[in-house]
Amino acid sequence: MKSFILREGRVIQLEISDITEQEVDVIVNAANSYLRHGGGVAGALVRAGGKEIQLESDAYVRKNGPLKTSEVAVTGAGNLLAKKIIHVFGPQYGELDLESKLYCSFANVLKKAAEMTAVTLATPAISTGIFGVPVSICAEQFLKSVMDHFSQNKSSSLRLIKMCLLDRKAYDEFLSIALDFFSSIE
Repeated sequence: MKSFILREGRVIQLEISDITEQEVDVIVNAANSYLRHGGGVAGALVRAGGKEIQLESDAYVRKNGPLKTSEVAVTGAGNLLAKKIIHVFGPQYGELDLESKLYCSFANVLKKAAEMTAVTLATPAISTGIFGVPVSICAEQFLKSVMDHFSQNKSSSLRLIKMCLLDRKAYDEFLSIALDFFSSIE
């Protein structure tokens, strides 16, 4: 685990962990546009949190239609230790404006979490699973969006943002990008 301490005591924490076990205000789900939570992080969250997560997601899509790329939706967290889930439909590798869409995905999550007055948030590496985005691209856009969020929203409620990575390879790659990123802005 590696923590980066930002201004006003805010923290970005990188860790290898199971996102379904995070005790935070908000867990982020890397979702598909129809919020059908079958595999990956989405499937794991429903298996751990219960079918009510899927039922709420289905109701959201019936009422609002499918998510557009970078759009977010909020549901309860079922039996998870989190209070809420923010679902985000991230971009797929090969899409035009991939970096911009991934940046917007994280930015929209952070904005929604702050609107909900969340203090703690755990997120996976959005779009790096079946959507095929390289971890390096995800790391860069995640870090840029977090830093921009805090510089543009000085009173943001968020204090701890955890990046939950699946394995050592993803963690090492994310950490390398983060170390370079923070050394370049000091």
